[in-house]
Amino acid sequence: MTKTDLQQQLKESMLARSELRTSVLRLLLSAINYYEIQKGGAGYVATEEDVLGVIQNQAKQRRDSIEEFKKAGRQELADKESKELEILSVYLPAQMTDEEINKLVKEAILETNAASMADMGKVMGALMPKVKGKADGNLVSGIVKKELTVSNPI
Repeated sequence: MTKTDLQQQLKESMLARSELRTSVLRLLLSAINYYEIQKGGAGYVATEEDVLGVIQNQAKQRRDSIEEFKKAGRQELADKESKELEILSVYLPAQMTDEEINKLVKEAILETNAASMADMGKVMGALMPKVKGKADGNLVSGIVKKELTVSNPI
């Protein structure tokens, strides 16, 4: 997904008068523009990988907000964020299942000869490039912690 693709989708959503989709795409394009400015100024053009990273960041912000709004008892705001997250999810690659993540975690533990929680950094370093964009980092981290404590109870 490129910035140009998103701009075209914004035009289409405006013509379809889809207010929420238009709002989410405007925020996303704004975040991409901000990223480009931070990265290299007016001449920098975001790559597809950059755009994917911005979309993932926006999706993570929505997930965090949903959690916080639910804790605060603000269900109406959590629902709005959930709808925005649904729209953003369309632009993300298919997410890995827990089984697929577990398999990769076990392979990474064997690969790095991890023996305890002290080796978590090595495991995550080997694992994250394989799951980047396809799995939530917090979920992966939780599975790694579980595997390292199960394989080596303290």
